[in-house]
Amino acid sequence: MRPSEVLRRPLSECALCRGFLALTVVALLNCTARAQDRLRTAIEHAIPLLERASAGSADQRECFTCHNQGLPILALSEARRRGFEVDEENFQRQLDHTYGHLERNRDRYADGTGTGGKADTAGYALWSLSAGGRTADETTEAVVEFLLQWQSDDDHWSCSSDRPPSESSDFTTTFLSLRGLSAYGTEAQRDRTAVRTAAAGQWLSAAAAADNEDRVFRLRALQLAAAGAEVIEAAANDLLSRQRDDGGWSQLDNSEGDAYATATALTALHATSSIRTDDEAYQRGLRFLLDAQLDDGSWHVASRSDPFQTYYESGFPHGDDQFISTASSAWATLALLAACPAVETSEPEALPENDAGEPTRSRIPVSDDSPAAD
Repeated sequence: MRPSEVLRRPLSECALCRGFLALTVVALLNCTARAQDRLRTAIEHAIPLLERASAGSADQRECFTCHNQGLPILALSEARRRGFEVDEENFQRQLDHTYGHLERNRDRYADGTGTGGKADTAGYALWSLSAGGRTADETTEAVVEFLLQWQSDDDHWSCSSDRPPSESSDFTTTFLSLRGLSAYGTEAQRDRTAVRTAAAGQWLSAAAAADNEDRVFRLRALQLAAAGAEVIEAAANDLLSRQRDDGGWSQLDNSEGDAYATATALTALHATSSIRTDDEAYQRGLRFLLDAQLDDGSWHVASRSDPFQTYYESGFPHGDDQFISTASSAWATLALLAACPAVETSEPEALPENDAGEPTRSRIPVSDDSPAAD
C-alpha cells in the first residue's frame, strides 16, 4: 500500500491499525523477555554447580584438570562477561590453580617433556588462562615451547589419551595446540608457530572426521589455521547436517543425542560464524539443552571412558559420570550464554568461543519465536 493510500483511509481504521501494531510489538517483546528469562534461569542454576565442581577438585587435586578447572573457567569467564554473578574468589582461585600447575612444571614444559595429558592439558590450561585474562610471561612461553616441540616431526598434534569424547581426538588436540600457540606465542616463537600452523592446516583440510568430537574440533581448528573459506564451510555444513530431529547432536552416529555433543556442536558452529543464535538450528539446539537440564542445574552424560584415576567426589552430581557431566554442563552453559546479550564491562573480553580473537558475528538475544520462550 502506498503512503498516499494510507492517508486517504478513514481515521478510525488507521487508529485500529496502530492499535494492532502496538499489541503485536508488546507481544513480541514479552516473548523475547520470557525467552531471556528462561535462559538466564537455566544459566544461574548451572553456575553454582560448576563452581562447586571446580572448588572440590582444587581441594583434592594439586594438578590442573580439563573437566573440573578448564571448562568451568571458560563458562564462568563468559558468564562474568555477560553480567552473571559468579564467585569471584573461587574464579581467581581456579585461575591461580591452573597457572600454578604450569609454573611448577615450567622446566618440563620448556625442555619439551610436558606433563600428563601432554598437549591436551597444556592447551586447555592456556585456553583457560586466556579466557581469564592472564597475560603472557615466562611460564606461558615455556608451555608454548612444549607445544612447538611436541610431535614436531608430524603435521598435527596427536592425542596421548583415550578418554572419549573429550580426550580421544587428534582434531581436539590439534585445535587446543593451535589455540595455545595463537594466544601465547612470543615474537621469538612466531616463525616456528607459522610452520606448525601451516602444516596443521594442510592436515586438517585433508583429514576425515569420524565422529562428533572430530567434526566439532576439525571445524574450529580449520578456522585457527586460516584454511580456505570453502573448506571451513564444508566442515560446518557436515557438522550441521548431523543435527537430529530432536534438535540435539550425538557423540557417535549410532547413539542418542546428549548435552556434550549438542553443546560442543552449537558453540563450534557459532564460534566460526557458521550460524547465529537466532537461526533455526541453534534454536532447536537450545530447546534440546533446556529440556535436558536436570532440576539440580546439571546435565547428565554417561561416561564412555575406562577409569584409570582414583575416584574422588568433587561435589558435582552423577557419581562415576561426574567428570564428563561437569564438562557437558560447562559446554551447555557456554551454548546458552552465547544467546544472551553481552554486558559492557571493564573485564578482559577474551571469549572462550572466539578462538584467540578470530572475528565472529555479534551475539544477539534469542529470537522472538525462540523455544526458550515456551
